[in-house]
Amino acid sequence: MANYKLIGGIAFGLGCTGGCGDAGTGTGSASEASGTSSASTGLAETTSNSVSATEATTSASASDTLGTSGTAPVSASDSNDDSAEGSIFDVGGLPDAPNSPCSMGGKGGGDEPDFSYLWAANSSQGTISKIDTATVTEVGRFIVRPDSIGSPSRTSVNLEGDVAVANRSGGVTKIYAAEERCQESNGQPGIQTSTDAIALPWGEEECVAWYSPFPYISQRPVAWTQGEFDLNTCTYVDSKLWTSGTSGTTDVLLLDGDDGAVVDMVTLQGYPSDYYGIYGGAVDGEGNFWGTKLGGVMLVRVALDDMEVSMWPVPTSSYGMTVDSDGYVWACSSSFGRFDPATELWTQGNGGGYAGCMAERGEDGLLWMAGGGSIIGIDRETLLPVANLPVPSAFGVSIDYYGYVWTVGSAAHRVDKTTGEVTTYNGLVGPYTYSDMTGYALTYAGGGAPSG
Repeated sequence: MANYKLIGGIAFGLGCTGGCGDAGTGTGSASEASGTSSASTGLAETTSNSVSATEATTSASASDTLGTSGTAPVSASDSNDDSAEGSIFDVGGLPDAPNSPCSMGGKGGGDEPDFSYLWAANSSQGTISKIDTATVTEVGRFIVRPDSIGSPSRTSVNLEGDVAVANRSGGVTKIYAAEERCQESNGQPGIQTSTDAIALPWGEEECVAWYSPFPYISQRPVAWTQGEFDLNTCTYVDSKLWTSGTSGTTDVLLLDGDDGAVVDMVTLQGYPSDYYGIYGGAVDGEGNFWGTKLGGVMLVRVALDDMEVSMWPVPTSSYGMTVDSDGYVWACSSSFGRFDPATELWTQGNGGGYAGCMAERGEDGLLWMAGGGSIIGIDRETLLPVANLPVPSAFGVSIDYYGYVWTVGSAAHRVDKTTGEVTTYNGLVGPYTYSDMTGYALTYAGGGAPSG
């Protein structure tokens, strides 16, 4: 059985010596309508926006940035280029562990990953798709609630590459990324699991790790904690999973990542009540949970170590949210804001998108926002829009480990931020995902890649 060490959300084979052994519900908002896929062939199509790196500028006008003028779109300047030409793995081994039984094979961390997936929820179908980010093909589809009518939406990928998905109508499911970790459960010889766009029946699929039902009328966010790297098993262990649900009052729950059991829970006191509760969630570098409401209103933090709750008003609009590599929390929409946990102050910006967002690592990395028919790059220091790349549809945003920016709208689109080239996967069904679909945000939240 292969062993894996995940660097930046991607699993590498390990050499071992010694110890290694929102639509879909009648009460959802119009903007959460599940919609339908523009095509059902599942084939990847590549288009080019013909934008060169030399066209980048930090003085784009508002009309250019928002895509309302007839000029060419603005491309991101790329002093931190993480394109597919050179992968961005920058951990050459296990820091501070010279006698580790786990060692990176190949090129000291610069070799190709064993796997790298984006996980997109097919809300109207009750499934989640596993998309290979290198080939832009679907390599698995999974039912995520026994009745298939949970309306899945938010996804989160842990540092082993496994995914958790929340059903809007209640319930959370974990799915293993690597078949080696899947468990015999259906009585048939071998492991039965989906390897394409066709999901196996519930109970036959053996890569569903667990399903935890919850009685909430609205359950949106999921966000993994980092866990700890175990040098004896060459795996991340003790990863927990945050989620939140509401049925009049809003709860934040911490689940055991191995079996989905509730480890701890807090009911938010004084938190504004509505149908949705917490709408988007992410973790910082210490594994603390951050969440925002639809429209902004309130930012909440729940501490991992003692479940202490802190709340702050949000002065901007908000649909999506993320935590960047500097530990700043972003609330994202047409107006957006950056929250500094150290000073407890907001810095506001305008000219953004209207839904999901995710930040590239490093001081030169941009915050990418979904803008409907484009993705918009925001300078994280000045909060000015500096890039605008057209795509067929954009709602959720994620980043993979080759530096591509992904967006999920009516389909899944992989965007080369330097050239503007778009590669599209059209096989999704009523897709709706704008959380950490790849694990990139977790990997770099609050700092660099986790040390071993």
